[in-house]
Amino acid sequence: MWMKAVLCKQFGPPESLVVEELPSPRAGAGEVVVTVKAASVNFPDVLIIQNKYQFKPPLPFSPGSELAGVVKEVGPGVTTVRPGDRVIAFTTYGAFAEEVKTEAARLLPLPAGMDFVAGAAFLLTYGTSEHALRDRGTLKSGETLLVLGAAGGVGLAAIEIGKALGARVIACASSEEKLAVCREHGADIGINYATDELRERIKVVTEGRGVDVVYDAVGGPYSEPAFRSLAWRGRLLVVGFAAGEIPKLPLNLALLKGASVVGVFWGDFARREPKAFAESVSQLALWYGEGKLRPHVSQTMPLERAAEAIKLLASRQAKGKIVLTMAA
Repeated sequence: MWMKAVLCKQFGPPESLVVEELPSPRAGAGEVVVTVKAASVNFPDVLIIQNKYQFKPPLPFSPGSELAGVVKEVGPGVTTVRPGDRVIAFTTYGAFAEEVKTEAARLLPLPAGMDFVAGAAFLLTYGTSEHALRDRGTLKSGETLLVLGAAGGVGLAAIEIGKALGARVIACASSEEKLAVCREHGADIGINYATDELRERIKVVTEGRGVDVVYDAVGGPYSEPAFRSLAWRGRLLVVGFAAGEIPKLPLNLALLKGASVVGVFWGDFARREPKAFAESVSQLALWYGEGKLRPHVSQTMPLERAAEAIKLLASRQAKGKIVLTMAA
């Protein structure tokens, strides 16, 4: 049996990816083979194909860290899933293929009522944002949350989770069109940081008080003005660096505001703290069932257009998630 896969054979831009036919994988001990129905594109995919991600797989490999599909085969010792089960999985890499072999521990049941496209767009963004806001940021009802890069996948997830936790949410994005999407997902206030001076605008909308939590998946030139806009005991959540530049922050600000700079590494959290991770997933499933979380898929593309999808994400043109779908 054969299957199609997107392959990174040499590190480089998305254009260097190729689509080839490979032998279907077989499940070993503790492993599962999943027939992939949909796989979403995430910012780590932009980095991993350029050898800029913290995890560096050996060449050749398929990018793609998040998928939804149907269990095809289970290996010896696997008791948590059976062939035919509908699942979502987080794989670090390998998801941009018609079939994927992965550890059984990386699979979760597809929530009731969720289709494959939504399932592929759910776990990484919502898992990251839930861990960031509830666990690392201890966001409380009545507090004010500022989301940088709010129209991206994790940004929209942060808006919805912020509202589910009872916070007032300020969304920051680079166009009025993107801010409109943020408002559709529950943002109370929008700031266009392409046209507004970020710090001054935050002062106006918070009446000089500042914000309690900053969700920063962007980095670059926006981190410092957001950090300076924290209220007393504020928390800056370091989620990622979509702008490309890793900012350097003046730490005297942390002292003067009694503020915290908090790292958020969801992948290692899921691996190191399985009990807390399971509780996080349960909370997300509960919120989804209550209609509080609505994955925003801006477009779907066939697997063969993976390079184009990654380019859209890298250029920050995507709103919400782009999902690759399989022909079968």
